[in-house]
Amino acid sequence: MFCELRPPQLESTTSRLKFSWATYVLLFSLILSPGLLHAQSDSVYYPGRTNDWESRLPEEVGMNADAIQKAVAFAIANEFSGPKDLRLAIERSFEPDNTIVGPTKARGGPAGMIVKDGYIVAEWGDTKRVDMTFSVTKSYLSTVAGLALDAGLIADVHDKVGNYVCDRTFESEHNSRITWHHLLNQTSDWSGTLWDRPDWADRPPPGHTPEQLKNRQPNEPGTNFKYNDVRVNVLAYSLLQVWRQPLPVILKAKIMDPIGASPTWRWHGYENSWVVVDGLKMQSVSGGGHRGGGMFINTRDQARFGYLFLRNGKWEGRQLISEEWIRMARVPSETKFNYGYMWWLNNDYIFSAVGFGGNYIAIDTKHDLVIVVRWLESSSSSELLEMILKAVDET
Repeated sequence: MFCELRPPQLESTTSRLKFSWATYVLLFSLILSPGLLHAQSDSVYYPGRTNDWESRLPEEVGMNADAIQKAVAFAIANEFSGPKDLRLAIERSFEPDNTIVGPTKARGGPAGMIVKDGYIVAEWGDTKRVDMTFSVTKSYLSTVAGLALDAGLIADVHDKVGNYVCDRTFESEHNSRITWHHLLNQTSDWSGTLWDRPDWADRPPPGHTPEQLKNRQPNEPGTNFKYNDVRVNVLAYSLLQVWRQPLPVILKAKIMDPIGASPTWRWHGYENSWVVVDGLKMQSVSGGGHRGGGMFINTRDQARFGYLFLRNGKWEGRQLISEEWIRMARVPSETKFNYGYMWWLNNDYIFSAVGFGGNYIAIDTKHDLVIVVRWLESSSSSELLEMILKAVDET
């Protein structure tokens, strides 16, 4: 396959910004005003490393203590009804012919955190326990794509992925039209087999035989939303080809270490998702736990990740991922009004990472909140969020 490689373009993000002379004057005035900059940085609290995280009483940060207690009790009382043996939970919940090829782990009980203005106002369960997160992993994967765009490894999200991945993955006429944008918002309709799993076998529509699904006519990229882990894993594989390093290494160096995350998280792939890149054997990670694998992480590290996004990609004065990417990730898909670049969009100011089993990271930019929930019955998620928001409104 002929692959027209595009060289890295460091101006990929900054080229979108046009500065007037007045803007430059303002920027220089800020640089020459250290007192102002110091005041701005001091106005935002960032937790120290790992467990060095300050707490506040709800009333100290403008929240109603009784309402918070009720919300926590509700989260504990409405535990995910599936078995704690997550291998068994996967087998019961997904396609009957689904083969688990990645690691799984028995889950803990309900756990969570409510963070207001950067401070912990409520915490329940074992928040230091590492658990599977299933499709919450997709938001981490999306972040690695944003880092590639910031670094100029991807010039534009509307570039065809086949210009960057020089193998048969995007060789067909249909797949050759797929862009990064399509993969990120799950409208690619990529067709093929990856890690021994055909795209059509993942969450197949009811009433169709395998033969019908195999011979279907693919939708034009960008015209149809389909939540599909095979195609998400195509994105992970494509980003591995761009970075030329394992994606967990990139995430650790550029995001998780700078935000002070613990060393306990792991991002797994499948036993059959190993490839050779530049002579080195690397595992292509999965974007969920549908077949096992994905992100294994504790509640507190999830909260740090969410807090980075609440702060528009900045951590203690360092812009770890661009504000432009945070904005792009929250733009609704053309075919799915509540889905962006692997973040679910609750409304104009709340967006969420969501995973099977009741795993959530909710970011509320209006109320300066990060809410992490583990193992909540999915039917109770909206009510829990309303209870927490009521705790802000009642004060």
